[in-house]
Amino acid sequence: MRNICFYFQVHQPNRLKLYRFFNIGNDHYYFDDYRNNYILRRVANKCYLPANKVMLDLIREYGTGFKISYSISGTALDQFERFAPDVLHSFQELAATGCVEFLAETYSHSLSALASKEEFTRQVNAHADKIEKLFGKRPETFRNTELIYSDYIGEMVAEMGFKTMLTEGAKHILGWKSPNYLYCNAVNPKLKILLKNFQLSDDIAFRFSQTSWGEWPLTTEKYVDWLNAINPNEQIVNLFMDYETFGEHQWPETGIFEFLKALPNRVFSHSNYKFCTPSEAANTLQPVAPVHVNYPISWADEERDLTAWLGNELQDEAFSELYSLREKVYKCNDEDLNRDWRYLQTSDHFYYMCTKWFSDGDVHKYFNPYNSPYEAFINFMNIISDFQIRIDEKYQQVIKQNESIENQKSQKTTRVKKAVSKTNESQYKLTHLLNLSDNDVKKIIKAVNVDVLANVLANASDELSDKIIKNLSTPRVSDVKHKSSQINESNAEEIEENEKILENILSDYIKKKQKN
Repeated sequence: MRNICFYFQVHQPNRLKLYRFFNIGNDHYYFDDYRNNYILRRVANKCYLPANKVMLDLIREYGTGFKISYSISGTALDQFERFAPDVLHSFQELAATGCVEFLAETYSHSLSALASKEEFTRQVNAHADKIEKLFGKRPETFRNTELIYSDYIGEMVAEMGFKTMLTEGAKHILGWKSPNYLYCNAVNPKLKILLKNFQLSDDIAFRFSQTSWGEWPLTTEKYVDWLNAINPNEQIVNLFMDYETFGEHQWPETGIFEFLKALPNRVFSHSNYKFCTPSEAANTLQPVAPVHVNYPISWADEERDLTAWLGNELQDEAFSELYSLREKVYKCNDEDLNRDWRYLQTSDHFYYMCTKWFSDGDVHKYFNPYNSPYEAFINFMNIISDFQIRIDEKYQQVIKQNESIENQKSQKTTRVKKAVSKTNESQYKLTHLLNLSDNDVKKIIKAVNVDVLANVLANASDELSDKIIKNLSTPRVSDVKHKSSQINESNAEEIEENEKILENILSDYIKKKQKN
């Protein structure tokens, strides 16, 4: 049987509040909680909750015959926990069925793969940790932000241990080849690549309610006929789309939920397709060839490139300015700064600065809360200015703390060196004991307590130690040896003091003896 791989992107950014020039240095909170809460609840009621119910009902009806996959950004998960725990619970119900695969991605739905391998790795690991914590299984499949992919990005993903990655079946990459096969990364063939069939995906995601479309209305009968018309040798049809397709982009009135409910039954009864997850596809199918992608591609716009996020000077400057702060953020190691740093990387902030108003203009307008790209740029850069002030202040604190710690270490080292130097000097004077008779040594050390002798022995030469121990009374030998074994370099000052005591006693004894 051939395979259908259903994958859905779930993402909500932490939208920025209106942040004016006069806020810089005075207001350190950047996010519009009211708008974020409002939009999330609206999308939850129109899409997430009803769509999850449909998916759960289909899984209960068809069991392991119906399988789907999701990637949910870390920013969306954070907002679910904060504003919509019922949505998070509904995804956890889906996870419990065993018929749903949750994919890894960058935590904040960022463009970090294009800026920093270190930051990219940090975010992917943080997101994988979050998925494992919430849904009980660590992801094996990776989906980069907006399906952005290149040979190099795929190589980084493979190094992190992922077995499978999703991307766009772009025409300028595939040429005459079909997206309906399993491919592999050109640098590391161990990474399997699933390519989106954009024609069949977009028929649902974009054209479903478009009355001017020649195939409108789209029915399950028509759609399955298109699936059956695909070359029988082709292995898999990857249907990748925004989850908001169901109920938000395509309103319930269009019949999108009825289409979704009826599609599996039509597939099972009138085709030789079955549903699978990305991991299952990678484990059961063999790659037919490597896919060569020298320059990054995405699933956005007609060009399938990066120009939706990095296509003009506004976007490039904002992107460069943000990632120039990376090293200082790491060194500050501050929880609040790290949180804001991640949220400011969300790709949506750069998408709002896009100036492409041609064939894709309506798409960009639909998602854009700003009146113009320039307004989005100014708002973002004002926030970056304040963020940089906070980083610099914290960075200076870290430098001072490190300098203080280094000074303390240096002072301690100096004290120890001085103490050891004095101790060595005392040791030289104590060697006079070697020239005295055993009877004289017995008289001298009899006047010294066990602690003093233990400290002296800890730093004494073997010859001097033997001389002292030889003339100790039997009951004192074991006590002195035991205490001496517990003394180390950190006791240098104590050793110095005790050697000084013995040195003075020795000096007095020799003077008295000389007088007599």
